[in-house]
Amino acid sequence: FLFLASHDPHVPRVPHERFQGKSGLGPRGDAILQFDWCVGEVTAALECLGLAEKTLVIVCSDNGPVMDDGYVDFALEKRGDHRAGGPLRGGKYSVYEGGTRTPFIARWKGAVAPRVSGEVVCTIDLASSFAALAGQPVPVNGFPDSFDVSGALLGRRGAKGRASLVQQDNGQAGNYGYRAGNWKLVRHDSKQAYNQRVEEQLRNTPVPAFQLFDLSKDIGESKDLSTAHPEVLERMKSELVGIITSGRSRP
Repeated sequence: FLFLASHDPHVPRVPHERFQGKSGLGPRGDAILQFDWCVGEVTAALECLGLAEKTLVIVCSDNGPVMDDGYVDFALEKRGDHRAGGPLRGGKYSVYEGGTRTPFIARWKGAVAPRVSGEVVCTIDLASSFAALAGQPVPVNGFPDSFDVSGALLGRRGAKGRASLVQQDNGQAGNYGYRAGNWKLVRHDSKQAYNQRVEEQLRNTPVPAFQLFDLSKDIGESKDLSTAHPEVLERMKSELVGIITSGRSRP
């Protein structure tokens, strides 16, 4: 088992000399090139050691992107036409999809067929999923928010990910996102959010305490449906409170 926590794209961004100036997009672009190289070195080592067909490799991120959070390295000025969060609203520190929905790549040579999955999984699910793959039981009180989504990780046909997911910011403001199917509830106890496009400098803006979105039609979380669907709003508010109160989401 190897957990490689890369610092590369995180501030302060100081890529190695061999990558400096290579991207044309400043230190942030160079750092991403360096990260890509590091991943390539790991996968190359697995091939060299004959372990590629015995190893599940997962590449993911702990949160959405941030371009400028106080370190002046011209990440905004030199980003070119790249938008780090794509069509998503918000970024790091936010419970909007831009802060919580991140790239997630699973590779297992000979076991995972290349394809794109729309199933919902979370990094916290890796504990239960790895236990399942290793044939190890999970204690009743172990990993209380972790689900076995190993079938979805391996791309098995018909395999499902999570039915719902609680999202949270850094835990200091009492802000939550709650996804269930296509619906997304946003709860801002602080009534403040890092609500900006990732391409702008971080700033707090006022937001309603509750918002409701249909992600199947509005991935950018731009149209609040709280008034149009009050029954969905109340149901999801109740479900989120239940999970928070119980202190766990796994039965």
